[in-house]
Amino acid sequence: MKFPSRSQLAAAALGAIAAALPTSAQTPDAGAYRNHALTRNGDVGNGRRLFLADPRLNCANCHSVDGTASKAGPDLQSAGDAFGRRDLIQSILHPSATISPGYGLMTVETRDGRTLQGTLKKADDSGIELMGGDGQRVRIATADVVSRTGSTTSLMPEGLQTALSLQEFTDLVEYLASLRQPAHSLATAHGMPTEIPELATPVGVRPFFERPFTLPPGKVHTGLTSIHAVPGAEGTFLVLHQRGFIWRVEKSAAGESRSDFLDLTGEVFSDRGPNGLLHLAFHPQVRANRRYFLKYQVLEKGTVTTVLVERELTADLKSDSGKPGRRLIAIPSVAEDHSGGCVDFGPDGFLYFAMGDTGPHHDPNGHAQNMGLLLGKMLRLDVDRVPAGQAYGIPSDNPFVGLAGVRPEIWASGLRNPWRFTFDPANGDLWVADVGQDREEEVDLVRKGDNLGWNVLEGFEAFSSQYRKEGRTFVPPVFAYGRKFGNSITGGPVFRGDPKSSFDGVYFCADFNSKRLFGVRQENGTLKQVHQLGVLPDQPVSFGRDHRGGILAVGFAGTVFTLDLDSTRFDAVKTP
Repeated sequence: MKFPSRSQLAAAALGAIAAALPTSAQTPDAGAYRNHALTRNGDVGNGRRLFLADPRLNCANCHSVDGTASKAGPDLQSAGDAFGRRDLIQSILHPSATISPGYGLMTVETRDGRTLQGTLKKADDSGIELMGGDGQRVRIATADVVSRTGSTTSLMPEGLQTALSLQEFTDLVEYLASLRQPAHSLATAHGMPTEIPELATPVGVRPFFERPFTLPPGKVHTGLTSIHAVPGAEGTFLVLHQRGFIWRVEKSAAGESRSDFLDLTGEVFSDRGPNGLLHLAFHPQVRANRRYFLKYQVLEKGTVTTVLVERELTADLKSDSGKPGRRLIAIPSVAEDHSGGCVDFGPDGFLYFAMGDTGPHHDPNGHAQNMGLLLGKMLRLDVDRVPAGQAYGIPSDNPFVGLAGVRPEIWASGLRNPWRFTFDPANGDLWVADVGQDREEEVDLVRKGDNLGWNVLEGFEAFSSQYRKEGRTFVPPVFAYGRKFGNSITGGPVFRGDPKSSFDGVYFCADFNSKRLFGVRQENGTLKQVHQLGVLPDQPVSFGRDHRGGILAVGFAGTVFTLDLDSTRFDAVKTP
């Protein structure tokens, strides 16, 4: 079976659109559709009919709305929860501009001269499986693949709205906005509240630096990824950009200065998905040994690969030394997403490295439960006592040392996409924010040897029994939230800046898409309180701490914000 190419799909769709329009019709531009859908009411019933059965659109061929995610495009069961009206409109008008990670078009060239296109549904050593816009799957054996190329292009062609009148387009948007996540039986005591109280006065938010960060001329702009206070250098920070660029910023009462710290834009891969320069960890003795570590993606032989690289500072600690980095880990991705995003030293002096399942969606190969793989795991490495010929050492008290068929680097398993983690400075607790699949975003308190459940569980809910094994137990999250509150969690720090503050001991996290900021308290691994602290001005991709323990939020678009916790109280919430 040969899939139609994207250009063929687009031509067919737009041909049908042209045939459906009167020859004298003047098709409104995209702005007219947007304005109409934003200012007029739509008919949900007619929008549902358009989505499910109208041959001009064929939406239901690519999108399920029942939570099964059984089609080539994203499941839209909770579209109205996960996205605002403007976002829904944008996704229809310009599908490739707002494509969800993991749903970009993949092109496969085969030895017999075929060109196959679709979204990646499964990949293993024996071959890959694509699904086209017609909902049909095709499997290509590895031996038959000449090349495999991902892209940031959506399977959904541009211009579909032109088949519709302005009111029909508004009806379609109204239907999508009406799709809400079904209520679940999980009670607040289980860590997934149906409502999250808001603070009576939101946390104050203001820019931390004098101006936003943008790349030098000629560099493609994507976004910031993280900020790191330089140890022992009050007011000095490193700011990381996804493309592979790092700034050094000195901030004082007299003003602010910036300098180029490191440029890896020629090495880092960030063209597709949440890939690029993601995070940095200073060695605990960095001021003496000048060592620091980076996590980023590279493209090697056509495969996106996550690497952990050790680098060295100059003697004055003001920039990278320029010496070649030493690669400790290289993990090829099965798809091009879910690689985790964080690396940091724990209070025990060991280096922790969070790795996601690398996709495809739903982890169809069971990476997170396969203890012979590093995928979907939290790793714990010794970078100081390294055996001869090895890139790193294995701490002797790692939980699976000596077990046959189990990678000794593993500290915990069952993770999907642990984008950010943090250690509580007061007690060493390891908090992990794990990005969810279709239903829940979760916050985990991770202990030695824990299995967090993915993909047997998603948050608190059963997800799949395919990789469930007898005798394995799973540790539930401390906190999880559904699509009503967002769909991509970004973990932050535990506040310990002032023991007298009402926020002392509160874990901060936020949702990248809804921009909601949350504060979480736990007791013995169980949720005690969760409050919505406010809404951030930009999509929060990461958090950081200043040198005095204050909390910083990194906006993807280029601005770093400081949170003013003195402007409110954690225990003062809105009354019903």
